[in-house]
Amino acid sequence: MGNRKLLKFLIIFDNTSLLYFPGQFLSGRVLIELQDETPALGLHFHVVGEGVVRGGSSRRQERTYDKENYIDFRMRLLGDVDQGGPAILSPGIHSFPFKLGLPLGLPSTFLGRYGWIQFYCKAALRETNGLIHKNHQVFIVMNPIDLNLEKPILAQPFTCEVEHKLGVACVGGGQIKCRVSLDRGGYVPGENILVTAFISNYSNVSIKRTKTKLMETIDYLARGKVVQTEKRALAVLVRGKIRPGGKDEWQNELYVPPLPPTNLHGCHLIKISYDVFFVIEPKSMEKEIKLQLPIVLATYPFRNNSNDISNANTWPESVLKPDTHYPSTLPIFRPWLHEKPSDA
Repeated sequence: MGNRKLLKFLIIFDNTSLLYFPGQFLSGRVLIELQDETPALGLHFHVVGEGVVRGGSSRRQERTYDKENYIDFRMRLLGDVDQGGPAILSPGIHSFPFKLGLPLGLPSTFLGRYGWIQFYCKAALRETNGLIHKNHQVFIVMNPIDLNLEKPILAQPFTCEVEHKLGVACVGGGQIKCRVSLDRGGYVPGENILVTAFISNYSNVSIKRTKTKLMETIDYLARGKVVQTEKRALAVLVRGKIRPGGKDEWQNELYVPPLPPTNLHGCHLIKISYDVFFVIEPKSMEKEIKLQLPIVLATYPFRNNSNDISNANTWPESVLKPDTHYPSTLPIFRPWLHEKPSDA
């Protein structure tokens, strides 16, 4: 009985790019090609969207693990509960269509070192002789972030200031004053973050260097607690020494590299945040001074003018800054997944 040949068993999506937005229809067909007549008890179809966190294990703690579901949809494409007996499938090609509306609040597909958000379909064909043929096919969900729909304050410049005492007061220690501004609070890949900074060194300690960096922080949670964190510098700029009594003024741009869309709203296990850090490194044993400016990295940039939304390709015309190269496609996965994480 086991010699019956299943020539093909495929899950085929109508959208060949496999890329879907929340709210769109996931449609396609399960295609089966048989060499012989085959009695089948059923063809089961299952659409899954899940978030998983797998923290590292240490000797003291058990392996951390947590999971949540965004889609769990099952349907029978063949075989009815009431029907009773098996369906006889003739030799040749059989096509079983499926269609499902994807929920609106789905997080984007995400693959990280300690966790992931994945969407896939599974199909199982059960034969009467106990054989079960299985297949699965991944699809990708992208939930875009449009800066025009976020809080309007993200379009405004914002500033962070610090005054920090350095050295020992009786030996003539003094203050370092620093003011850092970003031209706004939201960006998309391909744009530059304009960093403006004024540093006055009123202390008697030299400043070795100042630097600014764009950091990505990914927190992985299990049962509500952060169990792993990945930090990565996406762009770094460094400037030199500031002597005691000296001043320095920055006006530099940090380039936002092409990043996968990271709208994980709706996911409670993985959180991604982006910050611009400004760091002052004193020469002596003094601790570095660090300013943190949180930003939003989105998919669609600000429109300068709300009337003009001519969609040339994915970007509205009016937003495109002439000197900015917007990537035409964004990566889905993080190419640096297997690099060493940077120390923040």
